[in-house]
Amino acid sequence: MHHRRSIRLKDYDYRQNGAYFVTICSHARLCLFGAVVNGEMAVNDWGSIIQACWDEIPAHYPMVELDVFVVMPNHVHGIVVITGGDRVASVGA
Repeated sequence: MHHRRSIRLKDYDYRQNGAYFVTICSHARLCLFGAVVNGEMAVNDWGSIIQACWDEIPAHYPMVELDVFVVMPNHVHGIVVITGGDRVASVGA
């Protein structure tokens, strides 16, 4: 099984304020979220659900702002900006 090398910075606290680029891939990189048609991304129902969930993040995490976001056929890219407080509490803490 192929394992990617982590590009995370050693000893960097990713809970602190800042802008973070996020990429999330579908399982087995299957094209589950839509297709490129005539050079344009056409999201399907799953792609629309992903967009709606992304848009809801600030409602659940008020210290987070959203920047650009794009749904691709088998992955998504987005920028999350942590703005509130010195550090965000760990999920589940």
